[in-house]
Amino acid sequence: MKNKSLYNISFSKYRCMHWQMMGLLATLLLVIPVMSTAAVLEEVTVTAQKREQSLQDVGIAITAFTGEQLEQLGYTNAQELSALAPGVSTIQPNGPSNYAFAIRGVAQNDFVSNQESPVSIYVDEVYISQMSGAGFLLFDMERVEILRGPQGTLFGRNATGGLVHFVTRKPTENVNGYGRLTIGEHEQVKFVGAVGGGITENVFARLSVATHNNGGYVENRVLGDNINNANDLAIRGQLLFQINDDSEFLLNGRYADQSIRTGFFENVSSVTDETGVLGINDPTGVNFNGYSDTDGDVFAGDYDKFGRQEMDSWGVTGTLKWGFGEQTLTSITDYQHIFRDYIEDSDASPIADFNFFLVTDVDQFSQEIRINGEREDLRWVAGFYYLDIEVSDAVGAEFPLFGFAPFDPETFPLVDENGNFFGNDNPYTVDTETWSLFGQLEFDFSPQLTGIVGFRWIEEDKKEEYASNFVFFIPGTKLRNGNPNIVDVAATFSGSQSTGFWSAKAGLDWRPSEDVLVYASWNRGVKGGGFNAPLDVTDPSSPTGIIENLDEAMEFGEETLDAFEIGFKSTLANGLVRLNGAAYYYDYKDFQAFRIVGLSTFIFNADAENKGFELELQAAPVEGLDLLLGLGYTDTNIKNVDLGIGLGPRDTKPVQSPKWNLNGLVRYEWPALGGYLAVQADIHYRSEHFFSLTQAQASTENGYTVANARVSYAPDNGRWEAALFVNNFTDEEYLLQTFDLATILGMTEQYYGLPRWAGASISVHWD
Repeated sequence: MKNKSLYNISFSKYRCMHWQMMGLLATLLLVIPVMSTAAVLEEVTVTAQKREQSLQDVGIAITAFTGEQLEQLGYTNAQELSALAPGVSTIQPNGPSNYAFAIRGVAQNDFVSNQESPVSIYVDEVYISQMSGAGFLLFDMERVEILRGPQGTLFGRNATGGLVHFVTRKPTENVNGYGRLTIGEHEQVKFVGAVGGGITENVFARLSVATHNNGGYVENRVLGDNINNANDLAIRGQLLFQINDDSEFLLNGRYADQSIRTGFFENVSSVTDETGVLGINDPTGVNFNGYSDTDGDVFAGDYDKFGRQEMDSWGVTGTLKWGFGEQTLTSITDYQHIFRDYIEDSDASPIADFNFFLVTDVDQFSQEIRINGEREDLRWVAGFYYLDIEVSDAVGAEFPLFGFAPFDPETFPLVDENGNFFGNDNPYTVDTETWSLFGQLEFDFSPQLTGIVGFRWIEEDKKEEYASNFVFFIPGTKLRNGNPNIVDVAATFSGSQSTGFWSAKAGLDWRPSEDVLVYASWNRGVKGGGFNAPLDVTDPSSPTGIIENLDEAMEFGEETLDAFEIGFKSTLANGLVRLNGAAYYYDYKDFQAFRIVGLSTFIFNADAENKGFELELQAAPVEGLDLLLGLGYTDTNIKNVDLGIGLGPRDTKPVQSPKWNLNGLVRYEWPALGGYLAVQADIHYRSEHFFSLTQAQASTENGYTVANARVSYAPDNGRWEAALFVNNFTDEEYLLQTFDLATILGMTEQYYGLPRWAGASISVHWD
């Protein structure tokens, strides 16, 4: 039996793979053995409209790909996917500890734990509210769907820019399983595996496990052990009860744990430009503390403190699907808990100037009930959604406000007689309770023309209690999120919001032929307002030493995005070529922009405008050869924004939103050694983009290209596979995040993507 093609991702009846997968597939193809025939474009079934459909039949810009592809790519966490999708980027404001997606210029860069992203993440239809809970291990996945554009009608929580939906493999009656072991540089050892099958005639189970360890790839020249290591464990257990032919109940329990040395930043000396507030990197200069790192090695530093991330999460989900007649009732009940304790050596020097921390302690409960139905020319879904999120978090730092604290350092030293650090601990609670009613109708005016309308009404209540406390960090007492050693309460805030708002959709799908879909749509996306939890509330220019009008700055309103999109999906050359594309215009009202100036961090509302397009091409021109190309263009503009840096209103751009991104993959497979050999290479390019609304030189990535390569062998029966890989084989140095601290510390924090990384894997499958 020949191996499956990279395109052979069959979830249903057609053999189609969405063009917008092509970017993702580009890299995915790196990993999956390819069939030596031209029959490579199998259909992908997605649930973007809360029912199973061929990806090529859905008038939404979607990228989707299989768990097999993810496994063979060697992906470790959820956010590595963005390299493969045009118009999509990953946001990592605290390195490996916080993750979010940016889609078509819709992004949120606030690193404080309580802020929810405008690009939602779902796992098995369950919303993941916390960025700190989004960096989960990828393992035993059935598929991943990336939906571009607002999805607030059917996926109701904060899907202003789109969403990413992870669908895990479910238990089946047949006994089956797999195991994959990867060994790589930096002492990397990673294992993923699963086993499942029938327990009784009507009860099926599946157990999935993933572990990932490595010794770290950033040298700490002061303390010895490398940082940015991996030490992750995740377990998922599922029980599926088959009630009857049309009804089932799935119980899902999961646990994840992470304990790593983190906080890696490259320390680059910086000064301000002629404005006096925007940073310019000066690698040969000296920081305010007299330190300078001039060795040119971005993966080595002189860190006096080991940063760390201790995180554990667990959750339980019960999903009931009950069929009756032409309708299906679905109930999804979920509870999840996330705890994280994070601290970093923010000054990235051997001097104890600035150690930033975050504490996350979140409980979340959600309930969705919906009914799907259909007849010959009509399909509909209607439902109710409830969500309750209880946040008890903190943000702060050791030594963060020297020179800005409301004390004279000469009479009030920032280190006490026992060497204990001074700083701030800002605990806060945020309680969010929301419910919504939603529905969508699809009506076939003719076999070629379908109309779609949808609406969701949302009620949301939110309240916050916040305090900014100056404290000493004394060993033996609680250090973070409730430090009792309070020297002074700088500020407090108490606020509440109660709002009602709506999202909607209207669209037309037209099929001029069996192989072409043309669609046009208007989508209204919304995201509720909220409250800030700033690290620094001081202002030396204010008479009180505290930011004026602080209560006003602590609150921001809901955002609304009206998205207009046209697109097409086409299958050409007797199924050997697919070309998909979309163009869009976004009218963005009260965009929730994030401002960081020095150590002052606030979300505020501003109007924006986005427009762009995507093209994706998949082709199998000759036997054994697969080609993927993806192109994304995004032109974004936030209008007339006052960033509070004394430069007056100006236009700017959202963070992490390059104007151009490009994906490409070439893969060739041929019969050899009683099986199949395959070689493949992929590439992705991001043009210039910014990590701050200031667009300072110190907050700019000029653009980069990352390339990966892989060679694999699998026998004819496909029972096992061995592979060698090199990721980032050109050893490109590229930035994932920067913080401009020129006016505070005379430096820029720079966080780099992974260096060149080689390894090998072997996998075994059985059924």
